[in-house]
Amino acid sequence: MAKKRHKKHEEEASEAWLLPYSDLMTLLLALFIALFAISQTDQNKLQALAQAFTAAFNTGGPSFFDQAGPSVSMQRQVMSDEDKGEDAYLQAEAAYAQETETLADLQAQLDAYIQENELEGELTTQLEEEGLMIRIKERALFPSGSADLVPESQRIGPIVAGLLAAVPERVLISGHTDTDPINTAQFPSNWELSSVRAMTFMKYLLEINENLNPARFSAIGYGEYRPIAPNDTPENKQKNRRVEILIARTLSFNPNGGYANQTDTDLVAK
Repeated sequence: MAKKRHKKHEEEASEAWLLPYSDLMTLLLALFIALFAISQTDQNKLQALAQAFTAAFNTGGPSFFDQAGPSVSMQRQVMSDEDKGEDAYLQAEAAYAQETETLADLQAQLDAYIQENELEGELTTQLEEEGLMIRIKERALFPSGSADLVPESQRIGPIVAGLLAAVPERVLISGHTDTDPINTAQFPSNWELSSVRAMTFMKYLLEINENLNPARFSAIGYGEYRPIAPNDTPENKQKNRRVEILIARTLSFNPNGGYANQTDTDLVAK
């Protein structure tokens, strides 16, 4: 009899590990399912899973799943921020397109005036990323080596001033020369000549049209350092001797960063 009781006791001892092992497996399964659920972005599925596990394992205390995953309020905040960013981009895109259309209309008006008055050899226009560029050759505004306006400028100044008064954008007027050196008492170098020419033409525009706001305007001289043609022939040098009027965009487009306000520093640097 003693031998049989001993055998029964050994059988019971050998099966005792099954209970903690099954509990451990259950806990590991719950852990992996919880980690999987937390990694998912579907909040509805996570809440349904949390309710199922809470019903199965809850012993009266707070459930682990009560704090699992991002909160609904945080999700709403993230969505709100994304919506605001998208709305801001769309608004900037619409403003950029509208400004492009306005500048294109101005270009068409000036091009029509140039053609009607046979000024193709003196004025050109170009719609660029920075804005609407108006280029005026030296001979249409100034005598060679001088910053005094010629009578011919009266055919150009009023129409340009009128176009500038029709828009609110900033205006940058720049003077340019060729590489031929100048050294006079008034203009020791091409820097002075180009700067005074830009300033003279800017003041002329402001004087002939009282609707122009001087705060929108700035003038700068670049000398011979921003040519649009090689200074190797008389014809090319004539192209480089010019005054430019840039009607600057309010917004500039960066393919890597969307739309941004364009500053005076940006314009001078370009």
